[in-house]
Amino acid sequence: MKLRALIPFAAAAAMLLSGCAAMAPASVKLDGNVLVTAGGMSLYTFDNDKAGSGKSVCNGPCAKNWPPLMVAGGDTAADNWAIIIREDSSRQWAYKGKPLYTWIKDAKPGDMTGDGFNKVWHLAKP
Repeated sequence: MKLRALIPFAAAAAMLLSGCAAMAPASVKLDGNVLVTAGGMSLYTFDNDKAGSGKSVCNGPCAKNWPPLMVAGGDTAADNWAIIIREDSSRQWAYKGKPLYTWIKDAKPGDMTGDGFNKVWHLAKP
């Protein structure tokens, strides 16, 4: 078998071994050791969100700077992935109980400028 044919299998094995994305939503992928959107934008967690609470405390102006990773139409949760209901009744993805966000100041895929912001925002990792 040619090496090119093995690449998809190696990528799938890496995702499964990471424990992250066996059932990850289509809007999320693993880039190195960081969770990113399908478009490659870094995802973050917020220390003020209590893991497993099913809530996000980042609303209003906070959510303008830290846009929530929203759930698409018929997506369903599985494994470490959960759907939380925001205060405006919209649906947001959470990984291991922590809601996920992007950062408005990340300009292009691969940017990670929000990591460590105010010592409460961190890159989302599996």
